[in-house]
Amino acid sequence: MKNPALEIMLYGKEIGLLRPEIKTKGIKLNHFQCPDNKNYLFINLTISPGCKEGEFPIQLYKGKERVSTIQYKLETRQPNSASRKSYTPGDAIYLITPDRFANGFPENDKIEGMLEGCDRTSKSSRHGGDIEGIRQHLDYIADLGCTAIWINPLLENNMPKYSYHGYAITDFYKVDPRMGTNESYKALCEQAHQMGIKVIMDGVNNHCGLEHWWLKDPPTPDWINYYHQDYVETNHRKTLQPDPHAAKEDLTILENGWFVPTMPDLNVTNSWLSTYMIQNSIWWIEYAGIDGIRMDTYLYPDQNFSAKWSKAVIAEYPGFNITGEVWYEQPSVLSYWQKGKSNRNGYISYLPSLFDFPLQLALVKSLNTDNSWGNGWVYLYEALALDFEYPDPENLVVFADNHDMSRIYAQLDENPDKVKLALAYILTTRGIPEIYYGTEILMSSPKTRDDGLVRSDFPGGWIQDTINAFTGIGLNNEQKSMQQYVKKILSWRKTASAIQSGKLTHFVPEKGVYVYFRYNEQQQIMVVLNKNTTSQTLHLDRFRNTLNQHHIGEEIISGQPISLEKDISLLPMQAMIIDCK
Repeated sequence: MKNPALEIMLYGKEIGLLRPEIKTKGIKLNHFQCPDNKNYLFINLTISPGCKEGEFPIQLYKGKERVSTIQYKLETRQPNSASRKSYTPGDAIYLITPDRFANGFPENDKIEGMLEGCDRTSKSSRHGGDIEGIRQHLDYIADLGCTAIWINPLLENNMPKYSYHGYAITDFYKVDPRMGTNESYKALCEQAHQMGIKVIMDGVNNHCGLEHWWLKDPPTPDWINYYHQDYVETNHRKTLQPDPHAAKEDLTILENGWFVPTMPDLNVTNSWLSTYMIQNSIWWIEYAGIDGIRMDTYLYPDQNFSAKWSKAVIAEYPGFNITGEVWYEQPSVLSYWQKGKSNRNGYISYLPSLFDFPLQLALVKSLNTDNSWGNGWVYLYEALALDFEYPDPENLVVFADNHDMSRIYAQLDENPDKVKLALAYILTTRGIPEIYYGTEILMSSPKTRDDGLVRSDFPGGWIQDTINAFTGIGLNNEQKSMQQYVKKILSWRKTASAIQSGKLTHFVPEKGVYVYFRYNEQQQIMVVLNKNTTSQTLHLDRFRNTLNQHHIGEEIISGQPISLEKDISLLPMQAMIIDCK
């Protein structure tokens, strides 16, 4: 690796009392240290560039007596690993909650030693979806037009209940056996790449699961925040880091408090733990060949660690994209975390991308309010106008919904026309679009957030399902229409250079109609969104300078030619995507 340092954590009964020796050429033992707990030993190595692949022995001595030998395997870095291509605005991401997508290998539904089995009748239990289920349906994702998959965490969550979501990790180096194996995850990445699909890993640095072995025998007293105290929950006050007036006590509770009682907060200011988490991310990138990381709860750990982690990952993979979850409704707070932002307090971030939560909120408000002067599309228009806050707004991930909120179909009062308008916007505006699995077939949920129902089973993912969205069997006409609608736009988007990398000019919405253009030297796209429940006439005089010499266009969704020399008739609740010729 570019960074030749390697830190290894050894764990065993009183192993910290032993002295390590390494006599392999090209590997230098710099120092070793036993922490407070004598069951741990940390050794720090430097790996020379010419060091050969293979196992090398770590010999452990008690005085002059060698009492144990541990074999450690050194791998060769894959060719062109550092220059791998990550996800960009040219991609479209398909978000999957793996336990709820498809059960490709029912034999792993119940595994000896795992504390929770399967129960499809319970919304909060495991349902059996796995890596094999995703692998078997990569063709569906590719055919839909998505070029990247973001998979909610696949790592071991050996918790007694409510473990399906994957965020209570109990082993950071092991895929949950009910999901598959490390090898099957690597194979999934390889097959996805062969099909032109990138893989984004869902990472968690802030916390682990309560059943992680660290909780039973932590290396140091400060390994887990508030370990020896009564439960302290984070205050979730997400303005604290950039707030020039914030009390340090409040910031401490934000960064050190536990997310929930079953997810202990990791003290990433501990240098050993900090190195552990950084090396873990780099190991997964190198081992599985992933193309990007979505980092959960990005603002909750110590902010200096978050910067250190991002910087270390990108130092090894300069073109690597990482999207951080900072769930806040104001761009002024969100932009604090993006690489390139000049912050008043001097904080330097190395995070390339964020989820555009402000735009998602504005999109829903635009579609659920009337067309008066201060409502409707103006929310979306003004949210996008705040792009000046961001160093790189084009690298934000835009979305209509995700696994942590009510489904967009529910948010929009189960109105398919509103969903089509929302998706037309998400797939043509600036940024990297993400679609949550099932949105393309109008999967719904309660309007008030209910995670177990938001993350419902994808129909057809289980052999006993009577409805199969992968084949279309049992879908109603509205669902089929939405599926084809998404496929039509996504398939076209793959070759639309103006959408992938062009500039954006938008016009103030008028009378329920929002118009914007995406353009570069090769292409110009005109997007028209009519939120009225009646037909409208769009007068083109207002856009004549932007249209320039374009006289005709092709409407992508219908495939019909459109004259740009006269007014355009808009159908009720219609989105038009016009490729200007």
